[in-house]
Amino acid sequence: MDQLVKMVSDRAGIDEGSAKTAVDTVLGFLKDKLPDPIAGQLDKAAKGENVDAGSALGGMFGS
Repeated sequence: MDQLVKMVSDRAGIDEGSAKTAVDTVLGFLKDKLPDPIAGQLDKAAKGENVDAGSALGGMFGS
């Protein structure tokens, strides 16, 4: 998530504390709106872990 915070900070021209708040807000919103399997993958991606979109989609369709 640090990489994403740094990117937002650089591109928006804001300090990293404000960028972290913005990133946390957007990620929280997306996790609330997305189905659980995809929200879990979003958490992984934010932490810099590998994401398996196929398993997330399979979970949505009962595979």
